[in-house]
Amino acid sequence: QVQLVESGGGLVQAGGSLRLSCAASGRTFSSYVTAWFRQAPGKDREFAAAISWSTGRSYYADSVKGRFTISGDNAKNPVYLQMNSLKPEDTAVYYCAAANSVLTISAIRNYRSYDYWGQGTQVTVSS
Repeated sequence: QVQLVESGGGLVQAGGSLRLSCAASGRTFSSYVTAWFRQAPGKDREFAAAISWSTGRSYYADSVKGRFTISGDNAKNPVYLQMNSLKPEDTAVYYCAAANSVLTISAIRNYRSYDYWGQGTQVTVSS
C-alpha cells in the first residue's frame, strides 16, 4: 500500500508564505508525476502544480504561476510546494497526488488521472 502524507499547512496572513511537504511511504512504486491539487469549500478540486519525473518539467495553474514552486529530487523523497505571496483565495485543503503512468499535459491537470492521494492539509490565508 502506498501512502502519501502532506504536512506544512496552517494559518497565514495575506502576503505570507508556507511550504507544504508530501512524503511517500509504503511499498515500492513508480510515480511518473506528482501533483498538488486544492479544494476550497463548495468548490471542485482544482489543479495547482505538478512535476513530471520523466521530463523534469513542472506545470502550474495560471492562478498560482509565479507564486508557487513545486520541487523535489524524486517521487520517493519529499515533494515540496513553496507558496509565496499567498492570497485569501488560496485558502483550501491541499492534496498531494501521484500517478503511476505517464500523463499527457492535459491529463496532468485532471485529478482523475492520479492513482494515489494524501489526506490533505488545510491552508488558510487571512486578509
